Amino acid sequence: MLLNLVDALAMVVLVPIALGLVGAPVAIRRVWPWVGLLAAVALWLPRGAGAALLAVPYLLLAVALALVAVRRLRRFAAADVAVATGLAAPLVAAAALVAERAGHRLLGFPLETLALTVPHLHYAGLVAAVIAALVCRATGDGPLGRAAAWCVPVGTGTVLVGYFLGDPVELAGAVLLTAGMWLVGGLTVARLPATRGARTLFVISSGMLVVTMLLALDWAAGHVFPVPHLSIPWMVATHGLLNAVGFALCALLAWRRMETT
Repeated sequence: MLLNLVDALAMVVLVPIALGLVGAPVAIRRVWPWVGLLAAVALWLPRGAGAALLAVPYLLLAVALALVAVRRLRRFAAADVAVATGLAAPLVAAAALVAERAGHRLLGFPLETLALTVPHLHYAGLVAAVIAALVCRATGDGPLGRAAAWCVPVGTGTVLVGYFLGDPVELAGAVLLTAGMWLVGGLTVARLPATRGARTLFVISSGMLVVTMLLALDWAAGHVFPVPHLSIPWMVATHGLLNAVGFALCALLAWRRMETT
């Protein structure tokens, strides 16, 4: 199942890279891929106690990371808030994962909604927020960088609130998130100095954001207005896959190259 592959890529590979870029505790970073691998295995098992138990260590590690986020948030600068919310996001993803693998409708949400919450909180919640913070800092904490660093976590949070309050709120969150991500992409291409290899990865990741966020806007708008939109399986195959590989993986690898040069 494609959604499982997208989830596994985030839990085993992308989250540890993102944590390294923002200086998360070494102990958490070292154990994360192995705990993430257990959670990834749980995705492929039938729902039930066994699958849920395999995902529990991931939930516990996400709790530890969320505590780190609370301790590190000493001021409400845009980049700091983006990093802190990014570090807290896997807790929501992990809780949804354990509940979905157990077949439990957490807070009354359908299992399909819980399953989709897992990638959303890893990619938009953590990876995108971390990248927005890095771009904000690298561009001198200017007004556009700060706007991006605020829009990404606030947009993601608004989408989550929309789960409770309805599709119009979710659409508002999608608009905010899209604005933040397009600012991230534009600033990355226009203002970040980079080596040739990193520059290529940055251009790919930024270009992907144009497509993937248009798809996200269309999907959210299609639940409020009578406009055509893709089905969930097609959203996973387009928006989800392009975000995972085209945006998140390329952007994180580019930032890692920048860090080592």
